[in-house]
Amino acid sequence: MLRVLVIDESRHRAAEICAGLALAGHQVAAVLSDVTHLTAQIESIRPDVILIETDSPSRDTLENLAVMNAAMPRPVIIFAHEGDATTIRAAVKAGVAAYVVDGLDAGRLKSVIDVAVASFEEHQSVRAELATATKKLSERKVIERAKGLLMKSRGLDEAAAHAALRKLAMERAKPMAQVAQDLIDMAKFLL
Repeated sequence: MLRVLVIDESRHRAAEICAGLALAGHQVAAVLSDVTHLTAQIESIRPDVILIETDSPSRDTLENLAVMNAAMPRPVIIFAHEGDATTIRAAVKAGVAAYVVDGLDAGRLKSVIDVAVASFEEHQSVRAELATATKKLSERKVIERAKGLLMKSRGLDEAAAHAALRKLAMERAKPMAQVAQDLIDMAKFLL
């Protein structure tokens, strides 16, 4: 059972969504009429999924979603009546996992939520892999730069410079990238 935050300016539509969520086996965490202070609301409510029903998401809505997605990512589903390509691209860029045009159909609600959650989880996995790869590449660059400094200042070959960095990292019980950064920082200070 997922806890779903419903955002809809129409109380009547929000009531229909809540009924559809109950039929789909999900719990309504809260109902909001707009996205004002969305990040604070998410912190307070802590929903698993955010569902927005709108004619077309405003720029403010998309900006609030982007801020929320950076701070506390959650699967976001937008049911909209209008679906021009520019708005859809902006919504996806803001972190929307599913953008459904032509409004909400209560019968499809469960499957749309399932797809949005799966898409969100896959996207988060790819983001984590990218962050890991970016960090490793950054560390590798720092290590290579530190090796270059050792090679130049001490007349070492690449293997000896690498061994010296590795030995220093083991002696200090620090990751090699941290020792390399310390060496680079010290070299800046001395030069």
